Amino acid sequence: MLRTQKVKLYPNRTMKKVLDDLCDYRRYCWNQGLALWNDMYDAAVILNDKKQHPSERKVRDELVADKADWQYQLSARCLQLAISDLGKAWKNFLNKAQTDWGKPRFKSKKAPRQGFKTDRAKLVNGRLRLDRPHGVKEKWSDIKLSGAKDLTGKLRVVSIYRENGQYWASFPLEVTIPSKPKTGAKTAVDVNVGHLNYTDGKIRTLPCQLQKIYKRIKHYQRQLAHKRKINGDRATQSINYVKTRAKLQRDYHRVTNIQHDLVQKFTTKLVNNYDQVVIEDLAVKKMQMTHVASKGLHRSLFGYFRQVLTYKCDWYERELVVADRFYPSTQRCSVCGHIKQGDDKVTLAGNKKCHTKHEEYICYECGAVMDRDENAVANLLALI
Repeated sequence: MLRTQKVKLYPNRTMKKVLDDLCDYRRYCWNQGLALWNDMYDAAVILNDKKQHPSERKVRDELVADKADWQYQLSARCLQLAISDLGKAWKNFLNKAQTDWGKPRFKSKKAPRQGFKTDRAKLVNGRLRLDRPHGVKEKWSDIKLSGAKDLTGKLRVVSIYRENGQYWASFPLEVTIPSKPKTGAKTAVDVNVGHLNYTDGKIRTLPCQLQKIYKRIKHYQRQLAHKRKINGDRATQSINYVKTRAKLQRDYHRVTNIQHDLVQKFTTKLVNNYDQVVIEDLAVKKMQMTHVASKGLHRSLFGYFRQVLTYKCDWYERELVVADRFYPSTQRCSVCGHIKQGDDKVTLAGNKKCHTKHEEYICYECGAVMDRDENAVANLLALI
């Protein structure tokens, strides 16, 4: 299996300068390659000549032929991997099966996250070793890592990036994952705004501790907007603006860590205790079109939960069943099988005709009264 592990880097002053230069060089190669790719593609369309269609090899060869003198001081693999990723991005964009995939865009130096890739990194005595660029006269050293003892396996292409003034690395490692014993149990998960329901209870994805952080985020965003309104383009050059932006990025990072920790622990619990798991296939983007629940849907991490659960089920040989997008898990009665239609449908606000609340489900065919989320979990579990 291929497992990716994220670790924090602690480079010295010399290594920080090298990492920053490589991040800038990766962005430069991507933008140059994308501009050349767009020109080739437009020329092929106008002339209606398939032979002039761009490819990774054509773009890479032309960029290598037009290299400036300063580019020879940096790693050549940085350019090659950037064009390789650009080719994959264009391939995904032209694939009609991936309707939500956007056209490749130019990288901005103002983006909070900058990074590069290399396949020549090595782990030596618990530290990260990179190739020494040409012309670097300072003392060269390996980079300290956090949690280096847990890194085992064969190292592949390493992604190194800078975010909020800190440096991180993603190590894709080829490891052998031991299989877990069979339990014979099965469960279903009903995803909701702020919580996940399953057969044994409920997991909150928006705990109370996040509400305080979100209040601070709202306060910092208002401060930054006010500074931009008063000072215009000069606002970003002030020290107070930079400090406030750093606080905002720090709180966003805390929210991400808290929610990812909850999802990782819950998905691990599912694959440890159950052999079969049923989830819904939701149209999240269409659901976010409603202004009522768009922010809550975005913060509930529906897509991230499904992504993590999918690869963990593959690791530990568990069966993941995805219900059809039009399966009426919320409208169907788990006791008699009646499906609510028309004015009887249950919405986010409940049902005005039947005077039911959001969390209530009342079936007027059999008289069953139950919790809405528990009813949905029972309907999903019936699919197995």
